[in-house]
Amino acid sequence: MIRCLAFLVLAACSAGTSHFRDIPATRVAINGSVFDVRLRGDLAEAVRVNAQYAPRLGPVRDRAALAMAQVSGCPILDVLGDAAVTIGVLGCDRAAGKRLLMTAVSTPNYECIDFGVYDHSGSDHGYQVFECTPY
Repeated sequence: MIRCLAFLVLAACSAGTSHFRDIPATRVAINGSVFDVRLRGDLAEAVRVNAQYAPRLGPVRDRAALAMAQVSGCPILDVLGDAAVTIGVLGCDRAAGKRLLMTAVSTPNYECIDFGVYDHSGSDHGYQVFECTPY
């Protein structure tokens, strides 16, 4: 009974906030943090779905911005939130395929290596794994 309740609570945690609830998520891993990323209009949401001991917003914020940038293909202008759920402002118009005339705020340039899809055996959902370092 308790296991079922814990599973339901954890499953609800990655459902997204109300603005992003009906949007399918793309799961990506950035430097040890795993996020479900959803896009709507000029906003992106990254929900951290893995357990991490006492994560601080600083490192998680940068990883979330990288996850949102990888999924959207846009630079991220700003990120707000906490260590579990962050919202990013996209720096391009995805529908028109154009970058906005703005630069990313306080996000250093990173070089990311795509390690391919992590296929979690026992689950039918794999996700992209990236290792990113500032340059």
